[in-house]
Amino acid sequence: MSDKSNVSRLARFKENLSKLSPNERRIVEYFEEGRHISRNPLDPEAEKPTFGQRLSDRIASFGGSWRFIILFFSFILLWVILNTLVLSQRGTEFDPFPFILLNLLLSLLASIQAPVILMSQTRQESRDRLNAQHDYEVNLKAELEIMSLHEKMDHLQVQKWDELIAFQQQQLLLLEQIASALNAKQAKS
Repeated sequence: MSDKSNVSRLARFKENLSKLSPNERRIVEYFEEGRHISRNPLDPEAEKPTFGQRLSDRIASFGGSWRFIILFFSFILLWVILNTLVLSQRGTEFDPFPFILLNLLLSLLASIQAPVILMSQTRQESRDRLNAQHDYEVNLKAELEIMSLHEKMDHLQVQKWDELIAFQQQQLLLLEQIASALNAKQAKS
């Protein structure tokens, strides 16, 4: 590769560098300096959730489990059995058949649980966005590394071709010398 093509390639690279976003420029700087960009996205030190965030994550985790469904179904079944069979025979039922109190409890649970789950999902979405950004940065750096390796391989290939051509020219020169020596020897004989 000639120095002229390297200079024009470098000029194009610097021109394109100005068009990059600050994050992309930072990746290029990491690449130029040979620094690592990888990090562990699950590192507990990277993010310290607040008490409310930890609580919303736990509630969302429990509220979306089979354990919650089974426990909740059991609670409702127990409520209905208690009010229809056991306590109604004694005349001490605290929530008769339309189960208005149960409906109130279910509505309260839903009105509290829904925003808590949404908070947890929003937080998870934020973490996913950060992980996607990190993946992009790692991929960009890997792409730059691959481009650099291709450039080095191309340079080595051109260098080897130049060496091969020079070697073939030496062989041709030797063959010409041998042929002229043979011709001179045949002319003498």
